[in-house]
Amino acid sequence: MKILAIESSGAQASAAILEDGKILALEQGPFKVTHSETLMPLVSRTFMVAGVRKEEIDAIAVSGGPGSFTGLRIGSATAKGLGMALKKPLIHVPTLHAMAYNFLGSGNIIVPIMDARRDQVYTGVFTFVIRPDQMIDFSIFKDSCAISITELMEYLNELTSLDGNPPLVVFLGDGVEKYENTIDELADFNYALAPDELNLQRADSVGIVGMVYYFEGLITDPDEEAPDYLRPSQAEREAAEKKQ
Repeated sequence: MKILAIESSGAQASAAILEDGKILALEQGPFKVTHSETLMPLVSRTFMVAGVRKEEIDAIAVSGGPGSFTGLRIGSATAKGLGMALKKPLIHVPTLHAMAYNFLGSGNIIVPIMDARRDQVYTGVFTFVIRPDQMIDFSIFKDSCAISITELMEYLNELTSLDGNPPLVVFLGDGVEKYENTIDELADFNYALAPDELNLQRADSVGIVGMVYYFEGLITDPDEEAPDYLRPSQAEREAAEKKQ
């Protein structure tokens, strides 16, 4: 089974092709360059590097949010266009789930943090549980949401206090640098910051989650795909304020 994965929720777009869980190609664009300029060339280069024709893929996994509103729209439109043209299903992958999969099987508590501005972060709290049969389950303590960093730290302090020997908490994402001092000040638990190569969104992680979801039947028609922003855009907020 072959999956094309598209990631455009952050400052760096990327694309990947996976076959049966193996990464055939991963192409990453430059930071802070408009995804409308880079994403389709990245996708084309990914097919070339992987040696796979577009018609050979079985599905397209797309990072579905939260994240950059513009970036998510570009990724969604790209995935929808390819899905319609190739008659392939889409797999909507929550961005924070894919980020957690950067640490697949680690056994730590994984906490992605994306800067949501307005004194909030997009975040979730996840872990991986290894079953007796050695299969790995993805476990969600707190699913994707937009909250303040203070609320997040209060939640993590309470969560880790319930375990006499809590696992290490690993923070990752573009919000870590902004809130590193707050994390250090408020954390009542052992924590670590992700290394650079695992800190941000990656299309290969989107593809791995996409493959899991595909076999769980979590697919959608291209015309039904829509990003999950978690909260209204600035334009929508301003329009709502004018109506009040």
